[in-house]
Amino acid sequence: MDLVPALDEPLKQPLRSVLGPATAKVMAEHLGLHTVGDLLHHYPRRYEERGQLTHLADLPMDEHVTVVAQVADARLHTFASSRAPRGKGQRLEVTITDGSGRLQLVFFGNGVHKPHKELLPGTRAMFSGKVSVFNRRLQLAHPAYELLRGEGAEEAVDSWAGALIPLYPATAKMESWKLAKAVQTVLPSAQEALDPLPESLRAGRGLATLPEALVKIHRPRTRADVEDARARLKWDEAFVLQVALARRRHDDAQLRAVPRKPRAEGLLTAFDARLPFTLTEGQRTVSREIFDDLATAHPMHRLLQGEVGSGKAQPLDALVLTPTGFRPMGGIRVGDEVVVPGGEVAPVDGVFPQGERDVWRLVLSDGTSVECDEEHLWIVSTGPLAPLRVRTARDIRLDVRTGEGAPKWHIPPVTPADLGPDVPLPEDPYALGAALTGPDAPPHLADAYKHTTVENRLALLRGLLDTSGGPDTSGGAAPRGELRLPSRRLTEDVAWLTRSLGGLARVTPEGVSLALPPELDPAAGPGTFHRAILAVEYVGRGPVQCLSVAHPEHAYVTDHFTVTHNTMVALRAMLAVVDCGGQAAMLAPTEVLAQQHHRSVTEMMGDLAQGGMLGGAEHATKVVLLTGSMGTAARRQALLDLVTGEAGIVIGTHALIEDAVRFHDLGLVVVDEQHRFGVEQRDALRGKGEQPPHLLVMTATPIPRTVAMTVFGDLETSVLDQLPAGRSPIASHVVPAADKPHFLARAWERVREEVENGHQAYVVCPRIGDEADEVRKKAAAEGERRPPLAVLDVAEQLVAGPLRGLRVEVLHGRMPPEDKDAVMRRFAAGETDVLVATTVIEVGVNVPNATAMVIMDADRFGVSQLHQLRGRVGRGAAPGLCLLVTEMPEASAARQRLGAVAATLDGFELSRIDLEQRREGDVLGQAQSGARSSLRVLAVIEDEEIIAEARQEATELVAADPTLESVPALRTALDALLDEDRERYLDKG
Repeated sequence: MDLVPALDEPLKQPLRSVLGPATAKVMAEHLGLHTVGDLLHHYPRRYEERGQLTHLADLPMDEHVTVVAQVADARLHTFASSRAPRGKGQRLEVTITDGSGRLQLVFFGNGVHKPHKELLPGTRAMFSGKVSVFNRRLQLAHPAYELLRGEGAEEAVDSWAGALIPLYPATAKMESWKLAKAVQTVLPSAQEALDPLPESLRAGRGLATLPEALVKIHRPRTRADVEDARARLKWDEAFVLQVALARRRHDDAQLRAVPRKPRAEGLLTAFDARLPFTLTEGQRTVSREIFDDLATAHPMHRLLQGEVGSGKAQPLDALVLTPTGFRPMGGIRVGDEVVVPGGEVAPVDGVFPQGERDVWRLVLSDGTSVECDEEHLWIVSTGPLAPLRVRTARDIRLDVRTGEGAPKWHIPPVTPADLGPDVPLPEDPYALGAALTGPDAPPHLADAYKHTTVENRLALLRGLLDTSGGPDTSGGAAPRGELRLPSRRLTEDVAWLTRSLGGLARVTPEGVSLALPPELDPAAGPGTFHRAILAVEYVGRGPVQCLSVAHPEHAYVTDHFTVTHNTMVALRAMLAVVDCGGQAAMLAPTEVLAQQHHRSVTEMMGDLAQGGMLGGAEHATKVVLLTGSMGTAARRQALLDLVTGEAGIVIGTHALIEDAVRFHDLGLVVVDEQHRFGVEQRDALRGKGEQPPHLLVMTATPIPRTVAMTVFGDLETSVLDQLPAGRSPIASHVVPAADKPHFLARAWERVREEVENGHQAYVVCPRIGDEADEVRKKAAAEGERRPPLAVLDVAEQLVAGPLRGLRVEVLHGRMPPEDKDAVMRRFAAGETDVLVATTVIEVGVNVPNATAMVIMDADRFGVSQLHQLRGRVGRGAAPGLCLLVTEMPEASAARQRLGAVAATLDGFELSRIDLEQRREGDVLGQAQSGARSSLRVLAVIEDEEIIAEARQEATELVAADPTLESVPALRTALDALLDEDRERYLDKG
């Protein structure tokens, strides 16, 4: 960050150079350092300690030391080597002594000339380096040294020994020590640096001044100096950047946009009425945030982050209520019927094993408990008369009690349902009750008494109460019965019977205390039958799975435990805009995804997507597809529908950006998988509105730059934290093809096994492959790294080799759209066993029967891309398998990256790993890697707290002084940070 004009002096000028023309040229070409300010803000990446003054007799091995000694002997040797075959290699050996011992110093090559002239016998000096052993003798190779001559020598020893040596990011053309020397030359200029931080902010947080921080970062006396400097410089970067973003948000608020408020009883209302399930609380919350933004008179700029967990799950031994009683979760299959909270019966349309997860126990006030994972959803309330809400087990665990210490959350009773046939009880209820409570009572309640109708179960319970003397109404609002039964098992069965009828039951050492709701017991008074959640306790890890229920409630009963599902939040936002007379455009990164979105939207909307067509619904609109390879007639019709306003929704690829595309009234732009598009592309689509349209960007997996921008607060964010059940676990493994070729052979065997079990597989390659590859192959043969594997080549090899006999097809971006669509349809229909493809399948492709994926040359893909690709398997009831094939050595960074991907399915964790490895990229520029990062000491992951505080300070400052008239030094810093390209980028971003 070039902070002030005083530091803008070029390192190289036509008439003079600050550092000398050769040095300045190398710095400009290889490090991008052009001015004094650039050099002062090129901070050391770490520091070496010279070590405290040490006697030669006490030298420690493998440590940096500093010694003061006198040269006893110096000899120059010549030798032959591969670099100097004619015996012109040189080695200088210097022996030093301090009276307690002797030590050899060694210098090689060009490094011998200066010490050969200066380290003459009798010369006294300080030497610093790392102690090593050669030929059983201690030595220092190429040590730093400082000659001690005349007065002040002892003071020089004290200041030099123990000092920190800055090590700079360097290149082969410009070593760290040369950079250190250059910095020393310009360091006095640091005193002229103007401070961009307001004095009140700096003083209030106890931060050093900028000149002081620059001196300390380059020439620290202690580690504390380094920490002081870094703390100050982190605030510079965070605050100046946050002010830039705050000004951008302030300017956005001044732009005019058309408010888009959904009208009552319009398209959105009609769509919601057709949804086959109930929206979760998370979906409603996110939709409200989006609708509130759409209703304002300035453009929305919001990120919808969708992946924060996978399905909601229960242990396999948890009990699920079915029409014939409770069955273990692990025994539930697709097609089985379960009871929903409203008392109805519905089929299970999906069973999704989730592998092993952490399991938690919710302890209820009647002594029962229920186990689940943290993502599982509960329908709860804060009291008998309070509205019902949906909360995850994690939400409840973190907020289990009120401020007064009382239980905060209560579970309402379910509606009683018939659990078996309506057959007469073998005896009248009173006689049966007497038999169950008498001396010859059976050890437990027969299934025929439990798995029957509500009427029969109620009659049985009343018979038990009558034989025990009737309900006790002496205390409490609701009648309570106290039953003493001969066995514990029978007592538990009666409690179960009570709860199955929506009542309360508590098992005590004396028996069971129970109460029925008023609608089932005419003698009952008003009362509450909600059970309080007393605690959430950790159980341990265990196998779990999810269910999907084909019912509008999309929930099932397991001791009043319920599951809910997800829908398309973005589609509801588009429908809201269409309701207001506007149009919505969704930009997808590939034709495959655009076509799939188009099919999904039209299927979900039904006749609501048939505007202007015979059979279209009353509030219908038209949904069109626009891609680059459409036929002329279809493209012409789509363009006409857009310009006339007939089409309320358009879904397309980059073709939407072309000049020929015109809209009647573009109100909302939805960008799917936003990291696949450049800012210029997104801006081109936004520019097609008469006034700036609202913008919603979506991502299922955060990538480094997305995480950075989110943390910095450039985007308003919505997090959809209640995803649908329906994802099976994905096992991921690295296949080291070069080290262990038999592992790759086993990978193809696993693909065959999956196909033999009735499933399908993907094979993903980095390239398509064509005749031009011969050039690359020739280059590879000449010693360069081989080109990435190609779809066409790999498919041919698999068909002729390890996958011979299987139905193999290819899919890539150069295929005509009708061919791509046909291939995907055949694969989805199960007519293809193995699909060899490029990353066109990365997002949006949904084939639940595909269970295996082999990613060739996996090291050629980014972390987030691998995570996206892996998400194509494990989408059905069977677990997924992802094999990451690589030829990179085990010690390489690429292998470590692949190991991290294999170790976790958490998208946020992977984005953090990616961010730590690649850094944030240029947060205000177009660079996506860390090479051009405008952040030098600030780290998004480590410094979130500083960033959050800087955001608050910046927002307050800009609100009070949008033009920054009161802080001229800060304005200068902003001018330096926001060069022309970055200013334009921020304006469009």
